[in-house]
Amino acid sequence: MKILVVRFRQMGDAILATPLLSTLKKNFPDADIDFVLNERIGPLFEGHPALSHIITFSEQERHSFFTYIRKVWRTVHQTRYDVIIDMRSTVNTMLFALFSLRSKWRIGIRKPYTWGTFNHRFEGCAETESMISHNLRLAEPLKEGGADAEKWTEDRNLSLAVTEQERHDFRQYMEQQGIDFARPVMLVGVTAKLEHKTWSEDRMTETLSRLIATFPSVQLIFNYAPGREAENARRIYDRLCAERQKASSPAPSQPLPVFLSIEAKSPRQLAAMAANCTAYFGNEGGARHIVHAMGRPSLVVCSPGASKTTWLPQDTDIVARGVDAPSYDLITVDRVWAELEQFCKDVL
Repeated sequence: MKILVVRFRQMGDAILATPLLSTLKKNFPDADIDFVLNERIGPLFEGHPALSHIITFSEQERHSFFTYIRKVWRTVHQTRYDVIIDMRSTVNTMLFALFSLRSKWRIGIRKPYTWGTFNHRFEGCAETESMISHNLRLAEPLKEGGADAEKWTEDRNLSLAVTEQERHDFRQYMEQQGIDFARPVMLVGVTAKLEHKTWSEDRMTETLSRLIATFPSVQLIFNYAPGREAENARRIYDRLCAERQKASSPAPSQPLPVFLSIEAKSPRQLAAMAANCTAYFGNEGGARHIVHAMGRPSLVVCSPGASKTTWLPQDTDIVARGVDAPSYDLITVDRVWAELEQFCKDVL
């Protein structure tokens, strides 16, 4: 069997697709499974045991109409897929199924324009539904028509394949930057790419100040991207330094246990960093999903409208906690600190 799974969009969305990939591989161990995603995050999935091929599209290819159509056509005609699972089912992504109407299973999301293209359609993810459960539903037609239903096995774990060498090399780099692995190391998502998905800088600063005072042995690595995120992280760091200086007269006896210089240059390096950390705290996003896939616990502040029920897996062995509300105004420092203090006691 040849299976094509189409999953564009962001890094976190792609990682949340890995339970579907692993479930397909467990139930069809001889199948070839190809994964379509954005070029910039393609390397993150190299070596994944469920995948036969990673098919990437660059930003230029995705936004050039004729280039995109040619590549989609070539993809589905070079390999005659038995199964096409379109996890987004947009006007653009449904071309994979539209150009391969001979595929026995064409699975997608129920939308007004997808009728006739997919022969198996499902509703989108409900507000009270886990995204993992939603994604796994897309495999149900194969369970019913292509596999032994009594032996069907689900794998609900997020997964990535980072080598031991990659972990070892990044651990050495962290030690060179001053990390002491005899003490806990917390990766901190102090900011986020989109402003409307970023918790208040003032509240984040105050929460981290309490964390440093209450758990002085914890080392914090700020995770951020270049540009606006770097500026936000530096500002929070400077404010924490100023607070410590003000509280310690004439001078603080210990340096601030915060590291700005430890950088992951790629999503794979971020995964290697996560594998060498104890836990994650911060804004919810793709970095948290990487941390989860590397087997590390997390506590996140969810953006308004983002339900922790949907985005945080609750039925795996990995601790994944979150604070959510309809508005950031309702996510106060006291509320987050109560969760964070207990989280640290539990996992550190």
